[in-house]
Amino acid sequence: MTNTSAKVATLWRYPVKSMMGEELNGAEITGHGLLGDRAYALVDVETGKVISAKNPKKWPDFFACRAAFTAPISTKDGLHPIWITLPDGTILRSDRSDVNEKLSQHLGHKVELKTKSPKEAQLEQYWPEYDGEANEISNEAVAGDAAQGTFFDYSPFHLLTTSSLEAMQRHYPQGRFEARRFRPNMMVDTSGQEGFVENAWVGKTLKIGSSLRLQITDPCPRCVMPTLAQGDLPQDNGIFKNGIAKNKPMVPFAGKELPSVGVYARILTSGWVKKGDSIVVEGES
Repeated sequence: MTNTSAKVATLWRYPVKSMMGEELNGAEITGHGLLGDRAYALVDVETGKVISAKNPKKWPDFFACRAAFTAPISTKDGLHPIWITLPDGTILRSDRSDVNEKLSQHLGHKVELKTKSPKEAQLEQYWPEYDGEANEISNEAVAGDAAQGTFFDYSPFHLLTTSSLEAMQRHYPQGRFEARRFRPNMMVDTSGQEGFVENAWVGKTLKIGSSLRLQITDPCPRCVMPTLAQGDLPQDNGIFKNGIAKNKPMVPFAGKELPSVGVYARILTSGWVKKGDSIVVEGES
């Protein structure tokens, strides 16, 4: 890939883990990821586990909730409260004293909104291939390659290319392959290239805009989440079977090949990035 063949298409922030988030034209990327991303999460009081749409059998409409900050945020000001919009249109504010009660009523379980994850945090993941069996739900660690106390599944930053969406669309024309399904922090416009081009970025460094530098560490293995309904996107199991499963690169942190789309990154140098910024793979020309 040449140094001029990629640019930032859009940026995404998800203020509450596993809720729908905000599309941004620009964002501050810190050492802990896109500022405000996964800043909040709900914790199941009974189990102590972080609530995730990865277990849709227990949290069937959690993915239909939406979160947004009440005001712009910056590293100088710190986090602001958030608005949470429930599927029925009810809007809650995170700094209200009754927010946990209202969320618990909606979800049918006692939950608490947190800004720091429990020690040795875990979440539950549903595996549709084992549906009805004893191992259909697994317990997965949180923040494998991110700072402890955060709510990232593994890494603090996640990129996806337009070429990967187009590749899956060719394999499964009737599917709707949109960025929202895959929840990236950054969509990368790789117009003119074909296939899962970000596979080749693993182990390399990207320079984005004037100062942001990312080390690409691993492909992003996928689970049931991209197949779930959200917003106007329908549930579609073919998204995984006929799209995601067509790409099985080696995933270093797992030590094996897995169905994956997009890549994880560590932040080497912080910076502000915006839509249209150029992306350079360092060492390539």
